[in-house]
Amino acid sequence: MSGIPDFNLQCHAAAQHLVELSLSEDLQDIGDLTSFSTIPEQLTATVQLVARQSGVLSGLAILPLVFERLPGGVQSVLYLQDGAAVHAGTVIADISGPVRSLLIGERTVLNFVSHLSGISSRTAEFVRRVEGTSAVILDTRKTLPGYRALQKYAVRCGGGVNHRMGLYDGVLIKDNHLAARGERSCAAAVADARQWTTERGLPSAVEIEVDTLEQLRDALQAKPEIVLLDNMSPEVLQQAVRIRNQLSAGTRLEASGGVNLETVRLIAETGVERISVGSLTHSSPALDLGFDWPWNRQIRH
Repeated sequence: MSGIPDFNLQCHAAAQHLVELSLSEDLQDIGDLTSFSTIPEQLTATVQLVARQSGVLSGLAILPLVFERLPGGVQSVLYLQDGAAVHAGTVIADISGPVRSLLIGERTVLNFVSHLSGISSRTAEFVRRVEGTSAVILDTRKTLPGYRALQKYAVRCGGGVNHRMGLYDGVLIKDNHLAARGERSCAAAVADARQWTTERGLPSAVEIEVDTLEQLRDALQAKPEIVLLDNMSPEVLQQAVRIRNQLSAGTRLEASGGVNLETVRLIAETGVERISVGSLTHSSPALDLGFDWPWNRQIRH
């Protein structure tokens, strides 16, 4: 991927809120009983944030947000940036300050950075699997409450593309919308959505989900910007691409459902332009990262 993803104001606000919540869960109004009772207040150290396995980093901007809330003026030196690939043993950062503060912040830092780096690492693998095709990898709204901006940022760090951030910034007509309307016409739903958003000066791009090729032909009459092809086999997706090319060449096709690392290449080779993968945000395993303490390094050596 090119460039560093933008850790924007929305990401920063979400991170600040979640960091405060995390530290409050750990400390309440009392503090770290273990560190306070066993570690001298004046003891300082430099700890290293180290990768235990290969992957792609995300969430490093959260590290200073954690330690600025803890006493002693903890300082961080980052050697890598979000979106960087790492291997087992890679030193990501040096963090210096009072040992009490380093111990208090350790789990909060690792929770955030390991989780977000897991998402970026998984996304990067999906992106690698579709190299050379016209398809991009997208996320979905299957995110944890409060974490959406950060989880979608992690997808960008892995080279993926964000789908709409929420219900407020994009139209996606799904099967339940069609059922609630009490009619089967996909084209009519697209036309209604486009008219409603255009009249109000809102983003007017319309996406609609279809389950069959019959629905696809119907939807394409209204020339939606995107059609989501739900749970179609690669063979049916190929037919869908041919139908789209004949009826509405400007419409992009998005495949969803049944997408995993074993199937994504076959799906991409059908000619669809977009592949959405809910598991990027709801099921990516955390990347194994750790704090490497100086006394542990001395023992190992």
